[in-house]
Amino acid sequence: MKPGWTSPLPRPISKAVLHRGAMIFLSGYKYHKFAGHFLPPCNMSFKGRLAVDRVLNRCLPSAIGISAIVSNDSEPYDSQVSSVPINPRDSQTHFVSWFREAWPYIQGHQGSTFVLVISAEILGSSFLDGICQDLSLLHGLGVKLVIIPSTRIQIDGLLLQRGQSPNYAGSYRITDIAALEASMEVAGRFQLDIEAKLSSQPSIPVLRRHGNKERWHVGIGVASGNFIAAKRRGVVDGVDFGATGEVKRLDVARIRKRLDDNCIVILSNLGYSSSGEVLKCNTYEVATACARELQADKLILLLDGALLDDNDRLIRFMTLQDADELIRKWAAQSETAARYVKSVAGNDYAKSLGLVTVSMNGGASSSTEGDGCDGMDDDSDVHGLAIGVQDRHLSDHGYLSELIAAVFVCRGGVQRVHLLDATIEGALLLELYSRDGVGTMIASDQYEGTRAAEESDLPKIEELLQPLEESGVLIKRSREQLMRDLESFIVVERDACIIACAALFPYYEEKCAEVAAFAVVPECRGSGQGDKLLDYMENKAVSMGLKSLFLLTTRTADWFMRRGFVPCTIDYIPEQRRANINLARGSKYYLKKLETRT
Repeated sequence: MKPGWTSPLPRPISKAVLHRGAMIFLSGYKYHKFAGHFLPPCNMSFKGRLAVDRVLNRCLPSAIGISAIVSNDSEPYDSQVSSVPINPRDSQTHFVSWFREAWPYIQGHQGSTFVLVISAEILGSSFLDGICQDLSLLHGLGVKLVIIPSTRIQIDGLLLQRGQSPNYAGSYRITDIAALEASMEVAGRFQLDIEAKLSSQPSIPVLRRHGNKERWHVGIGVASGNFIAAKRRGVVDGVDFGATGEVKRLDVARIRKRLDDNCIVILSNLGYSSSGEVLKCNTYEVATACARELQADKLILLLDGALLDDNDRLIRFMTLQDADELIRKWAAQSETAARYVKSVAGNDYAKSLGLVTVSMNGGASSSTEGDGCDGMDDDSDVHGLAIGVQDRHLSDHGYLSELIAAVFVCRGGVQRVHLLDATIEGALLLELYSRDGVGTMIASDQYEGTRAAEESDLPKIEELLQPLEESGVLIKRSREQLMRDLESFIVVERDACIIACAALFPYYEEKCAEVAAFAVVPECRGSGQGDKLLDYMENKAVSMGLKSLFLLTTRTADWFMRRGFVPCTIDYIPEQRRANINLARGSKYYLKKLETRT
């Protein structure tokens, strides 16, 4: 059973739900704790999924101990309640609430460019149908999509069927004539398959109901072509890579033109040389080069599992520094992992992680000719990062390759990388249109320059707070008081200047914390620095085991209310803090409950 999957019911027997007089059997259902809801078997019809989803995921109060689920002998699991009344208005209310919650994300993603990699494990599975349906939906919501399918497993399988052995050296396939023929055959087959799935249209009766006759027979435009200029990898460390290519250049202008023409672009892992050859390229080299050259808003990797921590819990968010630290940790635990990091990411990156003693005996060089062309630091016309199959043998370090690729593209200007478990039904929609999502997000700009305050910051903090204290927005704090509370302050630094600060005072007994002395320099207001600082403080409070934040304010209530704070009475303020409130100031009290990210 995959990590995250749990049995939803106490007895392994056939189950049924009574829904509008019809018995719907749920023998194939599972509950996924990362997704937070029931997921249907792949062979269930769409209408069946929809009907059951209304009951399981919208109307029932929890996944465990559901009162509406009964056994074959009609005994309810909850002896006190044998059925759940279904109110159509509840379903309508749920839909409206979801739509309103999703609206900021719909608006925010409109016009954005996403590069998606469909892993080979997912490409050959039954999950592809649902993914293509969701990609069509994203396209309809105004997202510009570049899709890059990985075909490693399919090529290997075809070679084995033909009595050939797949061969690799480092991150690259050794492409002989048989491997190139298999690569072209597989690439063509799956490109056509994806195009066909994306061409699926809503039923005419649905469109006719709303009077839109013009679009009855208009499908989604899909574009592909010779967008990738490649060059032969050649002979590296005595290994002749044959028809294996490296990405030399992407025709970014033509890709953008197709995207602007409202087409979904599909890139294969085949490139074309200046001499007219077809070359087999590394899928992730194509994807990372494409994301960087297009300056995509997101790179999304659709995988067959989730990125988990040591306790098998989903890692929901990582900064670049967090990702570096996890890669360093994995490399320290395994010499094989350390060698892989060095061979893929390059010497300079490995040294930055402290991996200076790793021997490369038997490892593959990441250079194209001679030495010094490290993947993370290459300034030639190769702008992608090739990752291979070595980390598949590192069972304790799942998705090491993808994590390295995420760091690479983030440092190349892509703001967000998402690692998604595509076996979760609707993972793309849940990740992009809900607050917490169901995958792992690596962010390049989030919290950049945000850190704990140091003693040398004290004069700059005073300078930042002084105008707000003089205008009465903040209470006056003496230097001694600031020095005493300095360890509670967080600052945002840019170009050696403090541009924002705030203090977080925890009350562990009440499991809450006060947000105080919140200030942003005038020239940076409206640029998201305050949101960045508040989000950092919320995540820090959650990591401290706290459940809520509170604050006192006289002038800035609107800003905080737009970010989830609600008015409260003084009774919600910890007694210790209550005793020190200056009631004559007339401050208003606001509270925000924090969502625990498991």
